[in-house]
This record gives sequence, C-alpha cells and structure tokens, in this order.
Amino acid sequence: MSNQKSSSGGLKSLFASLAIVVAFAIGILVYMVVLGDAGNFDAEGHPKPGNYLGMMYKGGFIVPILMGIFITIVIFSIERALTIARAKGKGNIENFVRNIKNLVAGNQFDAAIAECDKQQGSLANVVRAGIEKIQTIKNENMDKESRVAAIQKEIEEATALELPMLSKNLVIISTCATIATLWGLIGTVLGMIRSFAALSNAGAPDTTALATGISEALINTALGITASVIGIIMYNFFSTKIDAITYSMDEAGFTIVQSVNISK
Repeated sequence: MSNQKSSSGGLKSLFASLAIVVAFAIGILVYMVVLGDAGNFDAEGHPKPGNYLGMMYKGGFIVPILMGIFITIVIFSIERALTIARAKGKGNIENFVRNIKNLVAGNQFDAAIAECDKQQGSLANVVRAGIEKIQTIKNENMDKESRVAAIQKEIEEATALELPMLSKNLVIISTCATIATLWGLIGTVLGMIRSFAALSNAGAPDTTALATGISEALINTALGITASVIGIIMYNFFSTKIDAITYSMDEAGFTIVQSVNISK
C-alpha cells in the first residue's frame, strides 16, 4: 500500500512538472506565432492602430511568461476541480453519514463497508478505515476507552492520508497568483521606461514609440492582474471545498465513535 502511494505521488509530481513546462511552452508558442504574426505590424514594425496582439508582442519576454503563468493556473484549476469532484464521491454526503451511523449502531459492519464502496470518495475511505478497525478489535479484550481511542487513531491516520491529496498543487495556484501580479508590474515598469526613452529623444519625440510603450505597460498590467485574480478566486474556491470535505470527515469520524459507544 505504501509503495502504491509512493508511486502515485511520484506520478503526480511528474505531472505537475510536465504541466508547468507545457504551459510555458504554449505561452512561448502563442507569443511567437499568434502575437508575432506579420499581419499585426505595419511596414516599420510598429503594431497597427488598434491591434492589441501586436501591442502585446512588443511587451517582449514578459508576455510569454505571463501567458505561461495564466495557462498554468488554468491547468491546475481543472486538475483540482476533477480531483476534488472525485474526492467527494457519489451521492449525498449527509445521507451517506446517516446511513453509516445507522448501520454501525446496528453492528451491520459489512453493509456499512458496502456503502463505503458505493460512495467511492475520500470520506468513504476514512469511514471504511474506521469500520474495519471496529471489526478488528471487536473480539479483543479491551475496555471501552481503549476501543474508542484505537478507532479514533485509525480515523485520524486515514484522514491524514487523504488530506494531502486534496490540497496537493494548491500551492502552485497561489504562487502563480502572486507571481503574476509582480511579473505584470515588471512589464509595466519596462513599458514606462521605453515611453520615457521616446520622450527623451532629441527633437520631436517618437509618438509611435511613446504610444507603444504606454500600451505595453498597460497590457502587461492587465495580463498580470487578470491571471492573479483568477488564481486567487480558484485558490479560495478549492480551499473552501476542501474545508467542507474535511469537516465531513471529522463529522463522520465522530458519528462512528458515538455509534460504537451506543452499541457497546
């Protein structure tokens, strides 16, 4: 079991690394092929009036990195959504906990395990571990306090195994949300530097370069803030979902222990 978990964890880490590489590769490809298309620029190499793709291209190396960050947030948001949906299992959680309580109180442990197999979620895994522990110790010569302590310990250990899977990769989303804003600000600063450089030219200032620099600064800011906002929203959304699942695990564990107390 421990080898399977270790292998699964290694595959997930590999997926995370590959996903980030792919996200940045896509960002670079979009920057070079889509934004850098010759149709976005005039004969002098300046973005055509109103052509935002050309303006974004003039942002330089900041733009593909921002795109890579944004795509990374999207990829891991989808991955977390699928993982948490699978962790919730099938059916209504409240009904599941109620059924488990009744079955355990009636010493119908096999039926309770069958309910866990139907639910197929992280909550069911925790409940199943607790029920299997009850079956293991029910014939042992232990007082009530020792039985309860053993069941609680088993449930806590099962919960500790499930929680890392739920929260895994959330740190990537939160990190990208933070970096996106800062990286967008770097692009803003560079754009403003180019704008002031155009103003400092001897004679009449280069209005095209000035306009391009300002547009570049604002577009980089917009890209960075957009990626950051989406990342923050996704992080908080998934954190709330995980908290709800964790609460259900705690409630189910308490229900099992209480049911055992009643039955004993």
